[in-house]
Amino acid sequence: MQLAALCWNEGKDGTKILLITSRDTGRWVLPKGWPMADRSHADAALTEAWEEAGVTGTVDGPPLGRYSYDKVLSREADLSLRCDVEVYPLRVAKLARKYPEHRQRQRKWFSPEKAARKVDEPELQQLILAFAARETGGASGTDGQS
Repeated sequence: MQLAALCWNEGKDGTKILLITSRDTGRWVLPKGWPMADRSHADAALTEAWEEAGVTGTVDGPPLGRYSYDKVLSREADLSLRCDVEVYPLRVAKLARKYPEHRQRQRKWFSPEKAARKVDEPELQQLILAFAARETGGASGTDGQS
């Protein structure tokens, strides 16, 4: 199991979702990582958001749900591991210019609809859209601006 942060904020254009690129494939993903022995799951998700996206903020609620994906361990050996990911909502207070992985990843704000289209996993697409609908009472903001 891994833990992820759905980093979001509310702006004049509605709810926005922050995605980052993965280091190996460049796909758009949520910041995520493994549980940490000395931290709650929510705190571990917050730590991953800092390390991978430079996010500081607050986990604002229980997990939104889970999604699954195949983590590639070795392309040469065609070896992968099925991972379940527990997703925590994280309201972004600030984005740092420099953070541990700032030279290894890109980050970008998207409307919920566009963020859902950018990620590969269908279960994650649904989590993003359901979260946005909950935050806005059914309307998830505008779709052209990112």
